[in-house]
Amino acid sequence: MLDDEIGEIIENFELLGDWDQRYQYLVEIGERLPAMPAEQKTDANRVMECMSLVHVAAEPDPERDGRLRFRGDCDTAIIKGVVGLLVGLFSGKTPADIEALDVDALFSGLQLEEHLSPNRHVGVYAIVNKMKRLAEAAA
Repeated sequence: MLDDEIGEIIENFELLGDWDQRYQYLVEIGERLPAMPAEQKTDANRVMECMSLVHVAAEPDPERDGRLRFRGDCDTAIIKGVVGLLVGLFSGKTPADIEALDVDALFSGLQLEEHLSPNRHVGVYAIVNKMKRLAEAAA
């Protein structure tokens, strides 16, 4: 189930062809990200390792017992798109599901490493690690 979801994301990106189109799609994903409440934009929810200003938060999903809902925001368009992608992927899952996600396969399939600077690449993994820690803490 989880690998299918990652495979579907990769397939959607592969349909776009060149990196310029993929970049634009990531920006659009970020633009569709629901606004993060100001009260969740705290230092505790900030991803300090990122060059961009990134916040992510997890909360119990009120409609699905044992599952989490994530929120996120970023001050740069491309990383906000990555945050949006991860929020969509992680939301609605249990902490165990989140821990089992093969994010390396996702980023490899999207070819993010080849198209993001090394500092951004480190930041993207910091976002993933922060989200996994939040899920673990909610367990």
